[in-house]
Amino acid sequence: MKLTAIIVDDERLARRELRSLLAEFAEISIIGEAENLTEAVNLIQNQKPDVVFLDIQLQNENGFDL
Repeated sequence: MKLTAIIVDDERLARRELRSLLAEFAEISIIGEAENLTEAVNLIQNQKPDVVFLDIQLQNENGFDL
């Protein structure tokens, strides 16, 4: 079973590193990235991922608010 996932982090390099680390796992397909909660909500509603890799401390936002 292949899981779909999105990455939510306000740091581009952190998103890139996580995407690189997750590339080792054929069962995980990254279907999108967001740099803030507004983008994350839109992605989640539109893409309906199985998993969300969420940074808790976002610039001026808190991942728990999602």
